[in-house]
Amino acid sequence: MAGNTFGTLFTVTTFGESHGPAVGCVVDGCPAGLALSGEDIRAELRRRRPGGAGRGLGASTARSEADEPEILSGIFEGKTLGTPIAIIIRNTNQRSQDYDALKDIYRPGHADWTWEAKYGLRDHRGGGRSSARETAGRVAAGAVAKVFLAGYGVEIRAWTAAIADIETPKPGEPGFDFEEIERNPLRVPCKESAERILKRIEELRAEGDSAGGILSCRVTGLPPGLGEPVFGKLDARIAEAMLSLGAVKGVEFGAGFGAALGLGSEMNDRPLPAPAGLKGSLPPDVPGLSWRSNNAGGMLGGISSGQDLEFRAAFKPVPSVSKPQQTVDRIGAVRELAVRGRHDVCIIPRAVPVAEAMTALVLADLILLHRSSRV
Repeated sequence: MAGNTFGTLFTVTTFGESHGPAVGCVVDGCPAGLALSGEDIRAELRRRRPGGAGRGLGASTARSEADEPEILSGIFEGKTLGTPIAIIIRNTNQRSQDYDALKDIYRPGHADWTWEAKYGLRDHRGGGRSSARETAGRVAAGAVAKVFLAGYGVEIRAWTAAIADIETPKPGEPGFDFEEIERNPLRVPCKESAERILKRIEELRAEGDSAGGILSCRVTGLPPGLGEPVFGKLDARIAEAMLSLGAVKGVEFGAGFGAALGLGSEMNDRPLPAPAGLKGSLPPDVPGLSWRSNNAGGMLGGISSGQDLEFRAAFKPVPSVSKPQQTVDRIGAVRELAVRGRHDVCIIPRAVPVAEAMTALVLADLILLHRSSRV
């Protein structure tokens, strides 16, 4: 698989650098006849923009792009043609001069040196291709996948589960409210927690530092049977998608690492008879089931069980901080660096639509693959 292309049948190739003329994507394998408009893509890109969930937020970068998608191909009279869908998003608010002083310096926590070690050169302006700006193309492609999945009744919802040392309530706990996620710019499912986290973020901004956090995601309406054994397991594909995001350092499903501390009798998701009429797309000789628990996060053996798909992803703190740090330059001299420019203090709120997009791309691909799994 090429390093810039993701998927098997429903694929996306992203392109562009942070300070180049544009970023974008090419979606291939989307079936013909899907009703799709520019607004479907625009709405998701708006969610990725700074403060996309509400009014301006101190947690977000000051770089403000219009993120207006231009659809170049693949759609005619509001429907997909079955041909590649090319989308570009022009860069209009870059300030490359902010990075002139970094041309010969390796920033702590960034891919500057590893990029040079691989290619022998790099675009130092905002990180070039390794910048989070690249994710705009993913979100545009994910918007297409989301429209495709909606036809199957599949819904993806992600939210901020923790920032810095502050955790938010989990589903079913007091204070958790799905409707609150898009009401506040932090995408926190609890108003009180959002206020506490915003205060902590502003403290970190004043200190010139940054924060990491945890993102949670739940997929509902997923049919059983998705996932390709042995190397294309559902959880493996989701983990690959999340770990392709530069800041993600860990992914867990269901009970996650907590399962390692439990007993088999406690962790097993025990099957129960399905409610009457619950059959779905199962073969005639396979009974429908329901489940007593969901410790496995909605899959068994890497194949979806029909339960909600649930996972969490851990994001490291943003490496661009204005607090002085020691590093080295291209000739090996020790330098002190305080990164300037326009950077997030915490990327979790803006990562929510990106994680949803990558999840959608995985599931759209697996649905198409599942169509060929049996006669």
